[in-house]
Amino acid sequence: MWNQVYNPFNNAVLSTIAAALPVVTLLVLIASNKVKAHIAAVIALVVANLVAIYVFTMPAGMSIRASILGVATGFFPIGWIVLNVIFLYRLTVEKGAFEILQTTIGGVTNDRRLQLLLIAFSFGAFFEGASGFGTPVAVTGAILIGLGFSPLAASGLSLIANTAPVAYGALGTPIAGLASVTGIDPFLLGAMVGRQLPFFSLIVPFWVVWAFAGWKGMKDVWPAILVTGVSFAVPQFLISNFINPWIVDIGASLISMACLILFLKVWQPKVIWTSAALRSKDESAATMAPPKPVKIAKPSTAQVWMAMLPWIIVCVILLIWGTDLFKLAVNKWAIWNYPVPDLHQMIQKVPPIVTAPVKEGAVFSFTWLSYTGSGMLIAAIISGFLMGFGPVKIVTEYGKTIKVCAYSLLTISAMLAIGTLTRLSGIDATLGLAFAATGVLYPFFGTLLGWLGVALTGSDTASNILFGNLQKITSTQLGISPILMGAANSSGGVMGKMIDAQSIVVASTATNWFGHEGTILRFVFWHSIVLACLVGCLVMSQAYLFPWMIVTAP
Repeated sequence: MWNQVYNPFNNAVLSTIAAALPVVTLLVLIASNKVKAHIAAVIALVVANLVAIYVFTMPAGMSIRASILGVATGFFPIGWIVLNVIFLYRLTVEKGAFEILQTTIGGVTNDRRLQLLLIAFSFGAFFEGASGFGTPVAVTGAILIGLGFSPLAASGLSLIANTAPVAYGALGTPIAGLASVTGIDPFLLGAMVGRQLPFFSLIVPFWVVWAFAGWKGMKDVWPAILVTGVSFAVPQFLISNFINPWIVDIGASLISMACLILFLKVWQPKVIWTSAALRSKDESAATMAPPKPVKIAKPSTAQVWMAMLPWIIVCVILLIWGTDLFKLAVNKWAIWNYPVPDLHQMIQKVPPIVTAPVKEGAVFSFTWLSYTGSGMLIAAIISGFLMGFGPVKIVTEYGKTIKVCAYSLLTISAMLAIGTLTRLSGIDATLGLAFAATGVLYPFFGTLLGWLGVALTGSDTASNILFGNLQKITSTQLGISPILMGAANSSGGVMGKMIDAQSIVVASTATNWFGHEGTILRFVFWHSIVLACLVGCLVMSQAYLFPWMIVTAP
């Protein structure tokens, strides 16, 4: 049995600096654009092992086993989702279904700003609610690049848009994870998050369009942005506070999409923005002129439905796959649990991270059928046959997809290996304790702790499980509501989603922009920090100025 060590130098500053080395190495290498993402991830993983072994005193055997476990969990389920989303996308492109979908969306509006609202924000929120774990960025990034958006616009803006819905992703999985480690009722936590994120559901649509088109470009379509934000934020608040935290994203996204489409039937901007590139100083005024009429054969109703059919099938299957009823049913037999020898239950998490020592589990659960990626693969195969592909052609296309995604899958696995190792070695907890030592400013920095957790692990669920109990312990000691700070961990975490290396690799893969992960990171980095700080300011206000906004236990 090995007990985690949180202050190996007996100096909080030096220990925190050491704990930050793996993630700093990863981000610096990726941002430099001089090192390929998969190589940067492997180097950072080596650094993480060295820090865990030689600084935090983790036995070398445990460190290596934790890394291997992380590699496996990186491919299943995250990499498995990405691979099969790209596979479906390639099938639709091959048969021309994607081009028809593009024409159909263009029929709603030719304006690129409004297409962003419809696809990156509203449609992406639906996929976040249905499956999460990288699916929304993969799907919306692929759709935007297919519509002609520049790679940076398609990837970077998909990442920014996929923030406000994340806390309720995968049918409320982050809330369930937070409840499991804090012991707080998930309905209370979901309701509290629902009193924080709706403000950002209003802000993010404006933010995305501003990041794409600048202030003037945003101002010219503010009515549509407002409709999109309000029609998502209001249902997000109402469903989370008066129904349950499981269907928040599904309900809010469907309402938002419907309201925006109906609004665009009666309103269009005076000047149509046709440029699919990010705004730049040398962009000519011609890109903002009304587009020249383009003669495109209008697809028939039957063609439109056939083009939408693959995505309808995906939505239906993922909704089924996301339910506990389905997972419990198939996992009774379609599961293989592998407790990692000499690692599972051999590490103890100790105070002050927990009130009493807790053994860390290290089990690789191969729930092969209930994985979201498996549902995506089944949807892709069904869609392939319905689009006219034969078995041989489907297998051939899948092989090509594996080849295209190979480096990305390696990168994602290495990223998860870093996350798993830092969690089991206590490195993450050391960073968390640094945030917890901020006293009266804890509501602000505790929110940023959630942001850091997602940036490190790539998952709001993982961040909640990692730091949820620490938030409860620290807030109780400081006389702050643990419900508030538990929710703040999740709400702050959503803004870290756009800079976690895993999501960036998913975005670059979906947009076929391999090798440009550093460019994407530099584009989204400051958006992530500023938005996270705004969430922190909101939580500070709720803690000290507007305590009536805090949910209380009955």
